[in-house]
Amino acid sequence: MTPFVLIPGMMCDWRLFGPQLAVLCRRPVALVSPTEFDTIAEIAASILAVAPPRFALAGLSMGGIVAMEMMAQAPGRIERVALLDTNARADMPEAQARRKPQIAKALAGELRAVMRDEMKPNYLSDGPRRQPILDLCMDMALGLGADVFVRQSRALATRPDQQATLAAWHGPALILMGADDRLCPRDRHELMHRLMPQSRFVVTGGAGHLPTLEQPDAVSAALLEWLAS
Repeated sequence: MTPFVLIPGMMCDWRLFGPQLAVLCRRPVALVSPTEFDTIAEIAASILAVAPPRFALAGLSMGGIVAMEMMAQAPGRIERVALLDTNARADMPEAQARRKPQIAKALAGELRAVMRDEMKPNYLSDGPRRQPILDLCMDMALGLGADVFVRQSRALATRPDQQATLAAWHGPALILMGADDRLCPRDRHELMHRLMPQSRFVVTGGAGHLPTLEQPDAVSAALLEWLAS
């Protein structure tokens, strides 16, 4: 059975995929957080250095961006790929401009305020589980800390465009997004689907940027179907 490598998003740990880990427990799973380097290329290379020789790969948000770089660096090692609520394009100048004051605030001890006021409000759709998930997001972020926030912000700001990488990929692929994702809206996912026409494109209702937590059963079902394809 092919091992499974999961990469969580910015300022998230394994708990982002907690519901899916319970479903995937029969398959060897490695969950690797992109916390140690400040470029996407270095993060991808560090994960490839410890990953199995061949594996299925899934990443959400920043995890998907790292996954695409892994596809660029070692396409022959990846059996199939799932890209969730992510973006194949390089960082836009306006996004880069927002990152600089966020980094300064985090370094000044204001990480909680950055997460509370500028990031968490954009994560989720409305629903009865919104506040508990937001609380979990804050706990994950504060557990990782300001230094990780700075490294991840810098890595995202300098990330390469990966459209050519996706166009060159012909293996099994899943593109999945929450219908209410404001950080990575539908046009970003439609672009990835066009670049990989063999991919399955899934839009999960009742979810924003973190459908693994907002609609865990739907995401788990999509991943299981992708693994069986």
